[in-house]
Amino acid sequence: MSINRNVSALSMAALFCAGLAATPAMAEKVRWQVPLAFPSHLVGLTTPVKHLSESLAAISGGDVQLRYYEPGELVPPFEIMDAVGSGKYPAGYTWVGYDQGTIPALPLYSGAPFNMEPPAYLAWYYEGDGKALLEEIYAERNIHPMLCSIIGPEGAGWFKQQISSLDDFQGLRIRFAGIGGKVLEELGSSVTMVPGAEIFQSLERNTIDATEFSQPAIDKMLGLDQIVKNYIMPGWHQTLTTSHLLVNKDVWNKLEPETRALVEMGCESATLKGFAQSEWAQPTALREYEKEGVTAQVLPEPVLRELEKVTNRVMDDIAAEDEMFNRVLTSQREFMKHHAIWHGKGYLPRDFYQYN
Repeated sequence: MSINRNVSALSMAALFCAGLAATPAMAEKVRWQVPLAFPSHLVGLTTPVKHLSESLAAISGGDVQLRYYEPGELVPPFEIMDAVGSGKYPAGYTWVGYDQGTIPALPLYSGAPFNMEPPAYLAWYYEGDGKALLEEIYAERNIHPMLCSIIGPEGAGWFKQQISSLDDFQGLRIRFAGIGGKVLEELGSSVTMVPGAEIFQSLERNTIDATEFSQPAIDKMLGLDQIVKNYIMPGWHQTLTTSHLLVNKDVWNKLEPETRALVEMGCESATLKGFAQSEWAQPTALREYEKEGVTAQVLPEPVLRELEKVTNRVMDDIAAEDEMFNRVLTSQREFMKHHAIWHGKGYLPRDFYQYN
């Protein structure tokens, strides 16, 4: 009997331990209000925040909850960084390029001209210098940043006429973001930054002649194809687009290590989910454009080569004036040069992936 009782006790202990191992560690209670820079339905751009919030709530048993708010409900899109850094809100989900006027290096993280495609960028960010440099940039703003979405190249924009040379940019009133906007200013365009929610009205009222915003599926959500029928590709000015979860550093540092790990893994998961959603949506949007009579013009290679030359001059000028921009740009260029042997030899040429 004593042996049976001992066996029984050991069995119960084993089951108890197994039960503990199978039960996820309970996280501390987190309740964050999270303002968004873009509407939450934009596929791949902001839909990852829905995946993030639902995943964190599920895996924590409801202990970690992020409630996101549409643009302007809490703060205007351009004010998210300051609202998070000051502690007005614990976190925000945004396109960090909006703050290039304050931090010149940020467009190199949000999507830069003639830069890496998403696979190479992720390698540079997670395995190279990218993540550490971004954390250093935001430390001065009392913010902990996390990559929380990545999508592929944008369209180069909606223009009333086709682009056959750099002269066609002269005199255009255009909504253009990031470093690409500075390139077009060099080419004689009048560049303005209009929030995404206001682009349709600006085109409709003829306060701008042309615009870029995002990828084909997202531009379609904004209805830009209803006003302009000439769509320019590829997205030379943004070979990728990212979104980041910015968390107040004081709030972040007070979290338990387990909770921080949950949020970080949540953003990594959201990045993958958003990229998949985006790649799934783009071909459908382009084929719908074709049916609607939208002309998707691919820029001639000579025009792209000239744009690249102007881009390099613009970025070299910024790098000469800003130390952090120079550090990030140098790191990216060095990795791109290193990665080129794999990119060029390892992947099939694009024309093996037939379009018809």
